[in-house]
Amino acid sequence: MKKILVPTDFSTCAANAMDFAIQTAKIIQAEITLLHAFDLPGSMYTDYLGVNKEFRQIQWNEDAQRLTAMKESIGQMYDIEVETRLVAAPLKIAIDEISKSEEYDLIIMGTLGAGGLKEKIWGSNTADVIALRSIPVLAIPYDYKWKKPEKFLLATGNFEKEPATLDNIFELAGLFLAHVDVAVFTDEHDEPATFIDHAHNAPYYGEILAKKYNEQGLHTVQLFGKHLEKSLQEYIDDNNIDVLAMITYKRGFWDRLFHPSYTKRMSYHTKVPLLAVPADEK
Repeated sequence: MKKILVPTDFSTCAANAMDFAIQTAKIIQAEITLLHAFDLPGSMYTDYLGVNKEFRQIQWNEDAQRLTAMKESIGQMYDIEVETRLVAAPLKIAIDEISKSEEYDLIIMGTLGAGGLKEKIWGSNTADVIALRSIPVLAIPYDYKWKKPEKFLLATGNFEKEPATLDNIFELAGLFLAHVDVAVFTDEHDEPATFIDHAHNAPYYGEILAKKYNEQGLHTVQLFGKHLEKSLQEYIDDNNIDVLAMITYKRGFWDRLFHPSYTKRMSYHTKVPLLAVPADEK
């Protein structure tokens, strides 16, 4: 992992994630790209009068100055290479476009917390970016304070074995010299056969991952319940987990409607950084 994309809206939520990105870049020797995306709503009338164009230019100049100031400040305090990108578009579209033109290995951004309206909007943006499924996203909770991760928890209900997917998780953990454990989650609404299958296969799955990634002492547990967020958070609290890793999958419209993404839901509730990794489903 050599290139980290760090979106910012200059809020406290984004600044907290920026600190995590800086500390991460120092450890893994990565380059940071600061991205600010803004979208000013307008109308045909305001466009015709030139009002929207004038506001957009003013906003562009102000945000460009703020990005430059952030770059210079980071450069003076840390030995990290920093680039900046300013895009006049909604954040989700901006990230989608920039990720097609440049290869980024990781996105680090803040997620929903107990802050004001701006932080809540930014948290929603993070969930939307996770849904893009183009680059792994490390979502940092609003009030989380940096500490070097020592323990990752991979939470899954699919027994993922695809190297292109799992490598992202174990590589990042390895760069931090962190240990990885596995939690196999079974939803209350799953068929009884699913519960039995998970209980039977969870230990073997852990053995496979431990051997493949040379993960000494990898522990595997089965979690069961109707509230994923509560079950995972209790396990995280009881076992001193520093980073929660989850895998995102493509799903159909009706499945998304009646069963919202576990990973997206967790991004609103997690108290520790959430690493969302898109599954390789080619």
